[in-house]
Amino acid sequence: MSESILKTKSYGFALQVIKSYQLISLEKKEFTLSKQLLRSGTSIGANIREAEFAQSNKDFISKMSIALKEANETDYWISLIHDSNYIDESTFKTLTFSNKELIKMLVSTIKTMKSKTK
Repeated sequence: MSESILKTKSYGFALQVIKSYQLISLEKKEFTLSKQLLRSGTSIGANIREAEFAQSNKDFISKMSIALKEANETDYWISLIHDSNYIDESTFKTLTFSNKELIKMLVSTIKTMKSKTK
């Protein structure tokens, strides 16, 4: 699995999160939950980018693990925002699908790198 695919998908997901944040904050006037989604959802890609220039394999795994934690947190905020009726079913499914895809890719990347460093 190419790191550039992960980088591209995380960037695209961050854009989805930003658009969702704008919608929730402008139309629904909800700022607390949507800000949490914005922070964790955009942090995934930021940590993947940091991993690009990791100082070692251990540092790379650490950065990717942080990205994975952020993706897991993002899953929580997506569900909470959906269950609070701030986003519709379509937006929920789109965000959830993209985020779960990132989680799978991150898990795979971390496992692969861990097996290479043994």
